Amino acid sequence: MKKKFKFIDLFCGIGGFRLSFDELGGECVFSSDIDKYASQTYEHNFGEYPSGDITKIDASEIPAFDILLGGFPCQPFSYSGQKEGFEDKTRGTLFFDIVRIIKYHKPKMFLLENVKGLKSHNNGETLRIIEETLIELGYHIHWKVLDSLNFGVPQKRERWYCVGFDKNVDFSFPKGKNSNPKLRDIIIESDNNDKSLKLTDFEIERIAKHFKSNDVRVKHDNSKYAPNTKKGKYGIYSFQKSDGSLRFHVGDVAKTQIQEAFYSCMDTYACTIIANRTPKLWDIKRKLSVREAARLQGFPDSFNFPVSNNQAYKQLGNSVVVSVIKAIGKEMIKSYFGGVIRIDLFSNIQTNSELEIQRSNKTQHVGNL
Repeated sequence: MKKKFKFIDLFCGIGGFRLSFDELGGECVFSSDIDKYASQTYEHNFGEYPSGDITKIDASEIPAFDILLGGFPCQPFSYSGQKEGFEDKTRGTLFFDIVRIIKYHKPKMFLLENVKGLKSHNNGETLRIIEETLIELGYHIHWKVLDSLNFGVPQKRERWYCVGFDKNVDFSFPKGKNSNPKLRDIIIESDNNDKSLKLTDFEIERIAKHFKSNDVRVKHDNSKYAPNTKKGKYGIYSFQKSDGSLRFHVGDVAKTQIQEAFYSCMDTYACTIIANRTPKLWDIKRKLSVREAARLQGFPDSFNFPVSNNQAYKQLGNSVVVSVIKAIGKEMIKSYFGGVIRIDLFSNIQTNSELEIQRSNKTQHVGNL
């Protein structure tokens, strides 16, 4: 079966974008990432090793494509120079490489992803430059912050998504569903016996101390911390939130609280999984396994990791949520082409109405015989 469209996968990591757009019927014609361990996982699951550093790859070396995908790192933008166009405004950042590739290939669409904080980075100046640059390239853009909790995974992960089209289309970001997913939906009971996932004795003891107390905010022993540190000076307090999660913070009730640890439970959702933090649950006294963490990011159980567990956790923490990307991609294709039921390439699209006309013409032709 012919693929519907061609796309490229920049800063591809382990392939969350690719997995989503493969399922939508696309063909990946180029991928790139600088992390060798993430590239090993990508090759293991997709059968090809990504090209390396995108800053060293000329746009002319990339095959023609229809959609550009990229979760680019947000580096500080340089504001020196004359600022005489997007090249001057974005030079020295990885966003610049997205821009030069778009400028050369002029794809029909793109989908970019970044952290929620991009909205306010440098008092909004970074986002303003990104918007102006993409518009200057001739694209109609839409951006929004979406939460993965609304897309079937029990994780509060808010991310900035930006969609661009080479023509004005009626696009709306998917709203997702308020399905109230919970961690028990992804938990693998047999993993409860994995000793490597168990919380430390120190963690288990202070969790037990919290639930033995009748106080709303429980003060924990701070004598083990140096008195000149924040933990030693203000102490550690624990507090159970209304959703059942347990939070440890530095500082007393009257002071600004600094979160020190966060434990979810089976009947709530996880905090955002990041490269150096794997969600932990106080009620089953362990952290999530790699497979559970993959489910938390929307990856199917058929997706495998040929690397160490530490690398797998890191890779998942850096990944996009597959279910969110797929939902956005579906709306992109629907908005650009309308009722699409068969696509060879985007340049040879056939909509429902066009196919109906063909059927009518064919019937009329047979009747004339």
